[in-house]
Amino acid sequence: MDVLISGAGVAGPTLAHFLARAGHRPTVVELAADLRSSGNPVDVRGEAVDVAESMGVMRRLREAATDVDGLRLLGPSGRPAGYVDMRAFQGASGSREVEIPRGDLASVLYEAGRDDAEYVFGDSIASLSRDADGVDVTFRRGAPRRFGLVVGADGLHSTTRRLAFGPEADYVRGIGMYVAGMPVDEEIGRDVIMYNVPGRMLALHPSRGRALAAFIFRHPPVAGLDSRDIERQRDILTAAYAHDGWRVPELLDRVRAGEDLYFDAVSRVEIDSWTRGRVTLLGDASSSVSLFGDGSSSAMVGARTLAEELSAGGDLAAALRRYEERHRKVVGPRLRNVGLASHLLVPGTRAGVAVRNLATRLSPVVAAGRRLAAGRRRPAPV
Repeated sequence: MDVLISGAGVAGPTLAHFLARAGHRPTVVELAADLRSSGNPVDVRGEAVDVAESMGVMRRLREAATDVDGLRLLGPSGRPAGYVDMRAFQGASGSREVEIPRGDLASVLYEAGRDDAEYVFGDSIASLSRDADGVDVTFRRGAPRRFGLVVGADGLHSTTRRLAFGPEADYVRGIGMYVAGMPVDEEIGRDVIMYNVPGRMLALHPSRGRALAAFIFRHPPVAGLDSRDIERQRDILTAAYAHDGWRVPELLDRVRAGEDLYFDAVSRVEIDSWTRGRVTLLGDASSSVSLFGDGSSSAMVGARTLAEELSAGGDLAAALRRYEERHRKVVGPRLRNVGLASHLLVPGTRAGVAVRNLATRLSPVVAAGRRLAAGRRRPAPV
């Protein structure tokens, strides 16, 4: 089957790889002119590690990993409030996970299957016309084409979802938080530094090459915010953090002066079905909310699941239903727990900050206990 995949982020290249392996003919169209480097750190964890190993890219991912040693927690005054030894924690929990800048993850996944799929950069879908046998697609630049299936793997603000399902406002719900990020040209060691005051967080995250600054803060919904209005985004961000200490004033000066700022509402996608005829959704386009960087893992797992069901043979509609049934079980807990996750990351009160800091100090002990319990449950070797 000829399959069009919109989006060359994480889900798109993963799906293209597995479809090509199964004998399908994937085409990936990407609005950006090329792949971006760097980006906010994300995790490859759980079943996504198995996906990466099946693709033969796990070694590459470890080479590009952020190489973080620990997490340093700072209180409102900037004084130390706790420390988590991440390497000890991962060892105690038996984790095989990798943390990597999102752009680097996308690049590795793309390189793994670029020779087996068609990639078109600098273009996007303009319209979709579905019938029982396929989808006629027009593009912003390229010539019209017909595909047996179209997959929207183009993120929270999915063009595919808008064209096939309806306006974004019908499906995307803000959770009362905003996130902003920018590169910081300095070396900060090998610890993540997290500064918290009630309702706001600022993290400096080491990465290979240059550090990354991430702002996550609670804020009422901003009506009519244009994703291209950088000046208004800067105003919202600087107003939210205007009275904070530590290095915040200095970093806000960099926000005002710099051009490389990412800003968006933290939102969740609520949609009854991921499929409309021969158009289906994958990754953040279908099930966004990723406060702890695990959206990339679920996108990789979902891509493999979709490829497996499409390659199982039989009716296409049935294959898409099986894909959705299986993958909703993966993303469901993450969507249900977004409230808890948001309060762990950005507590709304001073008491909440103190309790969260205490919990992070105990986390290696909890992980070690789980590791020990798992070892006791594991059957003895024969």
